[in-house]
Amino acid sequence: MKELLISIVSGLVEKPEEITVAADEKNDDGVVVYHLHVADEDMGRVIGRQGRIAKAIRTVMRAAAARNDEKIQVEIE
Repeated sequence: MKELLISIVSGLVEKPEEITVAADEKNDDGVVVYHLHVADEDMGRVIGRQGRIAKAIRTVMRAAAARNDEKIQVEIE
């Protein structure tokens, strides 16, 4: 899942070498939280207008996780 998130975001940013993803352990509800960090100047590209790109990234990641019977959440920081 981590590799999928990195591959999605790397196509959007100008500095793909600064992408980092940290994953927490499953919480009580069985949800794994992925923390996505990008360069400050790339933050707007990842979030998009009115958060549309961020919402699309989260939707794709949730769908991929559902295929593996997992629950995930993506936090963009």
